[in-house]
Amino acid sequence: MSAVIISSIIGAIVFGVIGIFTGGPIYDYFFGIIPSFPLTPTVTLVIVIVIFAIIGYLITPYITIKPLQALAKVIKGATTQALVAGLIGLVLGLIVAALVSIPLRLLPPPLDSILSVVGMLGCVYLGVSLLVTRHEDFFTLFKGIQTRQGKDKDGKTRVESERRILVDTSAIIDGRIAEIAKTGFLGGSLVVPRFVLNELQFVSDSADSLRRQRGRRGLEVLAELQENHDVPVIINDIDVEGVREVDERLIILAQQMSCPILTNDFNLNRVADLQGVKILNINDLSNAVKVVLLPGEEFAIEVIQEGKEYQQGVGYLDDGTMVVIENGQKYLNKSIQVTVTKILQTSAGRMIFAKPITEH
Repeated sequence: MSAVIISSIIGAIVFGVIGIFTGGPIYDYFFGIIPSFPLTPTVTLVIVIVIFAIIGYLITPYITIKPLQALAKVIKGATTQALVAGLIGLVLGLIVAALVSIPLRLLPPPLDSILSVVGMLGCVYLGVSLLVTRHEDFFTLFKGIQTRQGKDKDGKTRVESERRILVDTSAIIDGRIAEIAKTGFLGGSLVVPRFVLNELQFVSDSADSLRRQRGRRGLEVLAELQENHDVPVIINDIDVEGVREVDERLIILAQQMSCPILTNDFNLNRVADLQGVKILNINDLSNAVKVVLLPGEEFAIEVIQEGKEYQQGVGYLDDGTMVVIENGQKYLNKSIQVTVTKILQTSAGRMIFAKPITEH
């Protein structure tokens, strides 16, 4: 039985008891203004009890459980910075309310009590709302002061040590994230939401052997990341209610937590970019650190397969870059010198077009 049902039943009982004590006065009131009131005291009492019980059943969840659930939802979706800012705003609001209440107490009753309560509620509301809505500016200012004062014991600034990066399932399955983490270029904590871990486990239990293998590889990579103490890995239970798609939940969380998403999913990259969420694309990083080749440069490569077009050959560089060789089919399984003719760069990767030197 849910908490809402229980609270409704308790509310019906409490309000029904109230109806027992108010049924008599209500009958006397109606009998006083309507001498020919058709109902007897007993019938009136029963009707009042039923009406009060129904009212209690309907409204109790909205004055007890519902507000608590809404508050829990807000707290669950809020970042640590927002919660701390809200607590600081509450304390500051109470302090200001205490100062404001001093002159208000000089007013004649009951204005002194009423205005003191109103002033306290207003100061608390303003303090909490102001600090929560502007918490990013507040903490940025605080972190800037701390950064100028020095660094933490690990040699990193406090801003760097508190950076968080949401990790997508595709980035874990890809596997390169473990090697990137070892280099120390990430500079922050990796946050893996529980629903991403659940999706990874679902893939590892797939009936398809390829998907199952990729999922289990992802679990191994995650375990390897947790062993790397240079980059903290946090398995977080934070979630977004009412949203089923993993990508959409990641985007909403990134917006709430003001942090980037680490992925190599092209579609997630595009959708997040449209919504103003920063993306750390592993493919873009891989392309950025590849050997730079310009048109006209020469290098050696082995032709390992035929291309899609007539007489084309295909080879690969050490970093996995595909090289399409014009008239390279006749050099299949041979190492030849080629010269770069064109480079095609996309978010999905880089492709180099080349021509055998002997073709010049």
